[in-house]
Amino acid sequence: MATSLSSVQKDSDFVKDYCCDACESKQIVETAETYCETCLKCFCGNCIKHHDQLYANHSIYGRGDMSKWPLTKKMDNFIQTCEAHTDKKLEMFCEDHSQLCCSNCAFIKHRQCKEVTLISERVKSHSTDLHNLTDKIETILDELKQLHSTQEATIQSVESSYKQRLQEVSDVRHKLNAALDQLEKATLKELEDMRTALQASLKIDVDNCNRLEDELKQLSDTVRDLADRSKAELSFIVERKCMDTILESKVYLKEKAVKVYSLISFLANTEIEQLLTKQLSLGKCSQVTQSLAVPQNPNHVLAVKQKSEHDVSLPSDSSVLSYITGICVISNDNILVADVKLKRVKLLDQRYNVISHCDVPVHGGDMCQISTSEVAVTVDDGVQFISVNNVELVKGRKLQFQHRCSGIAHHEGNLYVTSYTALFQYTLTGTLVKQIYDDTTGGVTVWKCAVSPTGDRIYVTNYSKHKLQTLSPDGTLISTFIDNELLYPFGVHVTPAGQVLVCGFNSHTVILVDGEGKRKLATLATQKDGLQHPVSVCYYSNTNVVIVGERNNNKILALKLL
Repeated sequence: MATSLSSVQKDSDFVKDYCCDACESKQIVETAETYCETCLKCFCGNCIKHHDQLYANHSIYGRGDMSKWPLTKKMDNFIQTCEAHTDKKLEMFCEDHSQLCCSNCAFIKHRQCKEVTLISERVKSHSTDLHNLTDKIETILDELKQLHSTQEATIQSVESSYKQRLQEVSDVRHKLNAALDQLEKATLKELEDMRTALQASLKIDVDNCNRLEDELKQLSDTVRDLADRSKAELSFIVERKCMDTILESKVYLKEKAVKVYSLISFLANTEIEQLLTKQLSLGKCSQVTQSLAVPQNPNHVLAVKQKSEHDVSLPSDSSVLSYITGICVISNDNILVADVKLKRVKLLDQRYNVISHCDVPVHGGDMCQISTSEVAVTVDDGVQFISVNNVELVKGRKLQFQHRCSGIAHHEGNLYVTSYTALFQYTLTGTLVKQIYDDTTGGVTVWKCAVSPTGDRIYVTNYSKHKLQTLSPDGTLISTFIDNELLYPFGVHVTPAGQVLVCGFNSHTVILVDGEGKRKLATLATQKDGLQHPVSVCYYSNTNVVIVGERNNNKILALKLL
C-alpha cells in the first residue's frame, strides 16, 4: 500500500529500502521491485508495467539481481557525505593526512598539503580488497562485542560490589555504634554506682541527724520537767546524758562541716570526639581494576610458564609441618593462608613473606574473601571473620552453626558453607537462607565449594566419590566431572574468567576445568613437579600466578602462567 510522503517522516532514517522513483515524484512512498539500468531509476510493480510498455529494450533487474542495483540513498549518503560539512560530498583525498575531504575541507584544512587529489583520479591507481575489509571488520566487531559484554558484566559487578561496600560501611557504623554503646554503658554504670554510693552515705548522715535530733529533743523535754523538782540523782543522770549527746553531736557536726553537700560531675573524654572529627570518612574507597588483556573466557586454557616454592613457616611454629588448607588473595595484594595443623592464619606479602599471623582454631581450614580487607575461615561449627588492618590480622565476629563446617565460598553477600555431606546458604550475619544440596550416600560427599563469578554455578568436590559436581543455586545437579587425574578431589577455586581449578589429593595434581564443569582444559601441575597431596589452590590475578598449598609442607607452590 502506497503512503503519502506528507504523512510520514522524510528523514533518511525512515527510508530503509529502495523506493519507487516514479511514485516518489508524486510524493508517494512505495517499495521498488525492479531497477532499470538504462533509466537509472527504481520502479514498483505497477510503475514497471507502464515503463515496459514504453521501453521494451531497457535493461531491467529484479530483486534477484541486487548486485546490479545502485546503493540505497541512505547508504550512499552515509558513504559520501562529509562528516564536517553535511551538505557536501566527499570528493578528494589528502595523501599527507590520509584523510577524505570535501571541497570545503580541502580549502580550509588542506590548502598547504602537497598531495590532495580527486577521488576519481585516486582510484585509478588504487585497488580495494573489500573481502579482506569484511574479514577485518568482522574481527573488530567480535572484539567490540566481547568488550561490550565484558563491560556490561562489569557494570553489574560494580553495582554488586557497590551494594557489598554499602553493607560493609553499615557494618563499620554498627561496630562503632556498638563500641560507643559499650562506652556509654560503662559510663552510665559508673554514674549509677557513684549515685548509689553517695546516696547511701548521705542517707547515713540523715539517719544520724534524725537520731541525734530525737535524743536531744527528748533530753530537752526531760530537763524542763526536772527543773522545778528536787531530784538530784535524776538531774545528774540527765545532765551527763545531755553532755554526752551534745558532745557526740558537736563531734559529728565537726566531721561533716567540710562536706556540706555533694554533687556528681562528669568530664567528657574529648579524645574520642577529637579522633572522630579528625577522620574524613569511615574508611577508604578504592577502585580495583582488572586487566582485559586476557579474554574473560571460561574455556580459555591456562599454561604454566615456571614454578617456584616459598617457605611460609615462622620460628614460633611448632615442629609440626604445615597443612595449608585455605588460600585467599585480597585486593591490596596481600595473601592469606590458613593452616589447619598449626591452627594459624598467616598474612603474606607479594613475595610470599609472612608479615603477620593470628591463632585461630581452624577446622576444615577453608577460607574465602568477604571484602577488600576481610576473609572468613571455617572453624568446626562456625565461621571466624578476620580483617587486615594496617598489615595486622584482627579477629572479628564469629558465626556458629548447627553443623560442622568444611568448606566456604562467598558471592554477593551470601555465604556458601559445606558440612561434609551438605551445602548450605547463609547471610553474612549467619541467618540460614536454605539447605541447597545434600548427599548422604556415604563418606565425604560435599567437601569444598566455590562459586562462579556470575553466581549461576556452585562447584563442590565429592572427596569420597572422586567427583567435581556443578550445582545450580537451587541445588540442581548440572554436571559431574570425573577424571583419572582427579583422585580424592580436595580444594576448588574459580578464576575471575570462570575456569575451575581443582586439587587431586591422591593423584597429586592441580587440573583446570571449563566453566561448565564438564571438560578438563589442562593439567597445571603433577607429582613430577614436586606436587605432593595438594589441598588448596587460588588464582592470584594481579601476578597471573596459581598458588597451591599441600599437606605436611611448610612451602607453597607458585605456578606462573603464560
